[in-house]
Amino acid sequence: MAAADTATVIAVSAARGSFVPMTTVQQSTSFQRAVVGEDVLVEAVLTKLGRRMAFADIAMTTGSSGELAARASTVYALLG
Repeated sequence: MAAADTATVIAVSAARGSFVPMTTVQQSTSFQRAVVGEDVLVEAVLTKLGRRMAFADIAMTTGSSGELAARASTVYALLG
């Protein structure tokens, strides 16, 4: 899912203070409900940020009710 992927890149870049080249190693997404005609809020939490690897959990909720729409887990290799 592109939103989780992008949110992780932004979270890693913010935590490191600048963008560094990185690539997705693994991503797993579980969809809870459909979202039609409303915004989705994406929150990425880094669970571990090392020198060469980063791990994140991402929650995607509906903008109006805050219900969980999807949850993702990502692993990134940091190349820089």
